[in-house]
Amino acid sequence: MEKNVEIDETDLKILGLLMLDATTPYTEIGKKINVSGGTVHVRMGKMEQAGIVKGSQLVIDHTKLGWDISAFLGIYLDKSSLYAEVAEHLMKIPEVVSINYTTGIYSIFAKIVCRDTVHLREVLHDKIQKVQGIQRTETFISLEETVNRSVPFGIK
Repeated sequence: MEKNVEIDETDLKILGLLMLDATTPYTEIGKKINVSGGTVHVRMGKMEQAGIVKGSQLVIDHTKLGWDISAFLGIYLDKSSLYAEVAEHLMKIPEVVSINYTTGIYSIFAKIVCRDTVHLREVLHDKIQKVQGIQRTETFISLEETVNRSVPFGIK
């Protein structure tokens, strides 16, 4: 992976348009910013190679599939040096959708998605709290997610 990759205004416009809709064809993006679809393709390849673009993903509304609980966990570790080991175990739990190593009172702040409160209890009690190195957790249930987005690079 290259370190100091030069990103220009065209690259930022490409990123901005794809962040709005990742399914937009490169030819359409090229028309919008006055370059060829091939140029968009080459620039995206460069940004993927540099690790700026790490892929694309399908965004699912979990609630429409019956997974009604989103919760955030503040996780206290026995020792902060256990972060990598604990994070590796948490990654194996499918309901854990994000893990962040943080400053402040928690060592880890994670997000989990569950079907209901019974499932939430099972995930907490039977999976997360059994991970070696986790001292205790605090759970915050999200009532509504209003914004979930990336920084809009290239959009003015």
